[in-house]
Amino acid sequence: MELIIFLGTLFVFMCLGIPLALVLAICAVVLMFHSGMWDTMIIPTSMLDGANNYPLMAIPFFVFAGEIMAAGGLSKRVVALAQLMVGRIRGGLGYAAIVASIIFAGLMGSSVGEAAALGGLLLPMMKQVGYDKGRAGAVIASGAILGPIIPPSTNFIILGATISGLSITKLFMIGLTPGIMIGLALMVTWYFIVRKDGYNDTMTFTKEEVRRIILDSTPAFMMPVLLLGGIRFGIFTPTEGGAFAAIYAIVVCMGYYRELKVRDLIRVSASAARTTAVVMFIVATASAVGFFITVAQIPQQVVEFFQPLIDSPKLLLCAIMVFMLFMGMVMDLTPNILIFAPVLYPLITQAGIDPYYFGLLFILNLGIGVITPPVGTVLYVVCGIGEIKFAHLVKKLMPFLVVEIVMLFLLLFFPDLSIVPMNFLM
Repeated sequence: MELIIFLGTLFVFMCLGIPLALVLAICAVVLMFHSGMWDTMIIPTSMLDGANNYPLMAIPFFVFAGEIMAAGGLSKRVVALAQLMVGRIRGGLGYAAIVASIIFAGLMGSSVGEAAALGGLLLPMMKQVGYDKGRAGAVIASGAILGPIIPPSTNFIILGATISGLSITKLFMIGLTPGIMIGLALMVTWYFIVRKDGYNDTMTFTKEEVRRIILDSTPAFMMPVLLLGGIRFGIFTPTEGGAFAAIYAIVVCMGYYRELKVRDLIRVSASAARTTAVVMFIVATASAVGFFITVAQIPQQVVEFFQPLIDSPKLLLCAIMVFMLFMGMVMDLTPNILIFAPVLYPLITQAGIDPYYFGLLFILNLGIGVITPPVGTVLYVVCGIGEIKFAHLVKKLMPFLVVEIVMLFLLLFFPDLSIVPMNFLM
């Protein structure tokens, strides 16, 4: 009964267009009334406790670093490096977009930020060489889902902070290889689309251009290498890694590239603060909801509902993945993590499923949701940047979306594809 009340309240107020953080606060009030625990201090105390979480300190650092890199010239250097790597192949701009998505995921860790940064740079180039606008936007949007799973992923940080006992470092490591695999799968898909749509663009570079691009892009490319290496070898924690990323981005953009001025730094800081405030407000209100979800024993109700599947982990995972694909269509990634991770983790623990393997599938599934209508936030970002009709973008996106869902279930049925590389990297 409590689960129905919670989901009913959630969807009714979301449909009314109320901001999500306020919807979650309303859900907390409704559950408080239903549980008979009326106390005006419970909700603010739960919100404060939820936000007062050390691992979550990494989020403002990584958001700040991402904003600096977008404003300070790292984006165009990453795109130039990607063009140098694959631009000579027929349909080179599309391949470059996918390669840039893989590299940029290691810089930003955010799907929306990645789509905005790469879309602003690549969509005009793609239109200029004759790409269909919808197809060009589809390549950018499909690559953006790599942001939530390739480290440093802010979504893995939120998951690690939400579920006690999960190592954020291990979550980072389990996402690296599958992220690259999905990028390669997108490139294979693009190979067939290039021949179907008849694209013939290629790029050539002189020796001087090659030298300049390599020198220019090396500081940008080295950031994820240094960041992951530092976290992997215990030089710093993921939270400290976020601070390192922010300082590194400032030094490179202001000292090496000299494209970021002090006045730009103030503007970027304000933008990062706004983004962080939105995320943390959602985290805080979701924590209040989580308190009442626990009191109402909703996780136990979910375990009882899925009890017949607990002895069949693969069937259980399939059922959860289908459910979360649906939830990803109607709600953004961060609230889905905050609401459903505490509900589902007791279930997968009882079923004996590896928590990091499930975390990868969970985040990848919800990442696919950001490019799935009707609520796919990345779709609206790409449509706005490229002036593309929503229906046209969705139509051209379908081959990439199908491939990503296939990759999700491939990782589900063959867990060694993610667990073995994680164990090797750790």
